[in-house]
Amino acid sequence: MGMFKEFKEFAVRGNVLDMAIGIIVGSAFGKIVSSVVSDLLLPPISLLLGKVNFTDLKIILKGASVDVATGDAIPAVTFNYGNFLQVLLDFLIITGIIFFLVKGLNKFHKKQTETPPAAPEPSKEALLLEEIRDLLKNKTN
Repeated sequence: MGMFKEFKEFAVRGNVLDMAIGIIVGSAFGKIVSSVVSDLLLPPISLLLGKVNFTDLKIILKGASVDVATGDAIPAVTFNYGNFLQVLLDFLIITGIIFFLVKGLNKFHKKQTETPPAAPEPSKEALLLEEIRDLLKNKTN
């Protein structure tokens, strides 16, 4: 019974709920970035490179064949480096966006927590002029 109570306290703590929400939002954000890469960024890049679809880039290690005995098709063995390039591009864009987001949030947070700079100490000349001003005020009164 004590173990269940400890688990319940752990599971309903704010940090665990915040983490779960972060994972869900991060997953949805990942899908958005994947769509941006595959649907918006890669087509123009592919066009510039000669209408190449990155996910179709592969090296055929062994061609497709047909099993003579059964007549079943044996698929080709391929080295799919194009899909890797797309996943790598997704990763770079996601990490870049997160980097700039965190950098901006840190800058905003720093501005919120900074105390305004103190007024600079007046120079000796300024102090002397203030004394003269005060003496003149007292003399005329």
